[in-house]
Amino acid sequence: MHFRYIAVEGPIGVGKTALAERLGTRFDATLVLEETENPFLGDFYADRPGAALQAQLFYLLGRHRQQTTLQQSDLFSQLTISDYLFDRDKIFAYLNLDDNELFIYQRLYDLLARDVPVPDLVIYLQAPTEVLLKRLRARRDDPDTDTPTYEPDPEYLKELNEAYQHFFFHYNSTPLLVVETSQFGDEISDATLDDLERQIRTMGPGTRYYVPRTK
Repeated sequence: MHFRYIAVEGPIGVGKTALAERLGTRFDATLVLEETENPFLGDFYADRPGAALQAQLFYLLGRHRQQTTLQQSDLFSQLTISDYLFDRDKIFAYLNLDDNELFIYQRLYDLLARDVPVPDLVIYLQAPTEVLLKRLRARRDDPDTDTPTYEPDPEYLKELNEAYQHFFFHYNSTPLLVVETSQFGDEISDATLDDLERQIRTMGPGTRYYVPRTK
């Protein structure tokens, strides 16, 4: 494996954490999972004034702390796989913040982003919005899952999915493997993972679009 740091990204419900965990086990890699606890989310969902900016900055600072701690501890001397890309924070900011809030956010983001290590490879998982909704509802109704139970907002999820597509259509900071996941089942099969591993190991510069084998 010629990559030392791989980030897995994609919209809510696409399965990035599950794939990061499977790849982490397969490659015996250090696994970095996003910290999802945020004390301002309740106010954000209640549409309280200022809560969107508070929630966004909390996530931004938390991701910055996590990424810089990794770099300082020299964990990148071995393969590290993360279930998020630091840059993704801007996708949510541009969806959730007004112009004045964005001005504040962008100035802080520009300062913090200088400290964050850049991945050697980004894997972007994509799926149609209706597939994402189906997966989120299945998780909500699964009694054995630890995922918070909530009804996803179809319109917000559609906007988020389109924002991800736009972001990665223009993304050129690192090699990018775009994986279409519509045919993934509840779990990624070993055969599909084998096929995906071959794509990862043969990635070069630029962007590659890939539809995995699912049988």
